[in-house]
Amino acid sequence: MIDWGVARATGKRLMPAPPRRTEIEINQVVGQLRTLALDSRAYVRDFTGMIPAGPEPPVLVVDRFRWLDVNVASFSELSAPLLERMAEERQGATGAVMSAFGSRVTGAELGALLAFVGSKVLGQYEPFLPAADAKEGERGSLLLVAPNIVAVERELQVDPTDFRLWVCLHEETHRTQFTAVPWLADHVRGEIREFLDATDVDPAAMLRQIGRAVQGLGDVARGQGSVLDLVATPDQKTALDRITAVMSLLEGHADFVMDGVGPEVIPSVGEIRSAFQRRRESASGLDALLRRLLGLEAKLKQYADGVKFVSAVVDAVGMAGFNKVWDSPATLPSLAELHDPAAWVARVHPAAPASAPAP
Repeated sequence: MIDWGVARATGKRLMPAPPRRTEIEINQVVGQLRTLALDSRAYVRDFTGMIPAGPEPPVLVVDRFRWLDVNVASFSELSAPLLERMAEERQGATGAVMSAFGSRVTGAELGALLAFVGSKVLGQYEPFLPAADAKEGERGSLLLVAPNIVAVERELQVDPTDFRLWVCLHEETHRTQFTAVPWLADHVRGEIREFLDATDVDPAAMLRQIGRAVQGLGDVARGQGSVLDLVATPDQKTALDRITAVMSLLEGHADFVMDGVGPEVIPSVGEIRSAFQRRRESASGLDALLRRLLGLEAKLKQYADGVKFVSAVVDAVGMAGFNKVWDSPATLPSLAELHDPAAWVARVHPAAPASAPAP
């Protein structure tokens, strides 16, 4: 159903060229990012009180092609059950509907998407796949995309060392979330699988979904909803609400930590945050259109919603009280609670005072 080789080849063919640097400059950037990633571990642990259990996944400083390879592998692993169902359905389909979704076409579409995203992402914690040199049973790796980090620090004209540490703090927080909370990776994978399992693979149903998507693309381009909103079934929308809630929590928590630690160790953190926020909000033209169609605008809203939730809960019950969110899937906020932090505090800390943080 998807030609992963075509996806990989298309993505690399369409990937924009990275900033020009000498070999010496590349080695300096890679070495410094590795050092700053290690430094950020202690900062994140001290600030959050979260201690990883077991071996820690490696830090990989990668280029855009390597990032693409990892994400093609991750897509392949996560979507395998859905693709098997679609293949079984296709065996009984004789019309032109399924042929329109030939594996090479979908592979090329996925490659084009990854080429766009891969030129912008600064870092990523991959919780599902083992690193290339992982021992048996180990999985997860922290990716820092060096060319993109250099491109953004040049664009923003900020201090390179400060900016690189700021990025490392965000990504290290994600690594801490998944290594200090052993059930989190399986929970997120389960939610994604439930979303995919709710896909209606009947060819006629898929054709109706595509029709709705085509009709609604104009609204998405104007910033109303996302493509996922257009194609999701009712069961998928329920699963999507839970995924949105947990991803907003993870992204907001990482932003909260990077800005909370920042003033102590990053002299220009205020300047960096202001410049970065202006960049997030200033996309225009084709770039802005693609962000909306691909759901990246929704991703930015996750950061904002998550930060508001974490800030309000920490203000109310302190960091230790907030960390109850990691106790089990049952203590994660619902999408409604994400927008109403007091409701989460009332459910998880029924004896807590209405205001006044915990010691």
